[in-house]
Amino acid sequence: QVQLVESGGGLVQAGGSLKLSCAASGSIFSIDVMGWYRQAPGKQRELVARVTSGGSTNYADSVKGRFTISRDNAKNTVYLQMNSLKPEDTAVYYCNAAGVRLYGRDYGVNYWGEGTLVTVSS
Repeated sequence: QVQLVESGGGLVQAGGSLKLSCAASGSIFSIDVMGWYRQAPGKQRELVARVTSGGSTNYADSVKGRFTISRDNAKNTVYLQMNSLKPEDTAVYYCNAAGVRLYGRDYGVNYWGEGTLVTVSS
């Protein structure tokens, strides 16, 4: 019913930049929160950043001042601009859409994308 399609991952040198995009498709009426999580090898998945439909944002301390999250509600798309990348940012980045309400459905459901790999070389 709902698909999240991520793009923008890749290989970049330390200090470089990447921009991730995630578009949600389906008969979507609204999405409460859209965000990015990441999982590095051998580690648990962690929140990177999230943004509400009203524009409020939260960031992990490790990315504050370097990453910027934004969303286009009309396009059901969330972006993550990543600057000053460090090798420790290397991970699979997952898009999350929380509280997704479809037309004709009065409750929200959470969805995950399949992930996009970001590799930062030193």
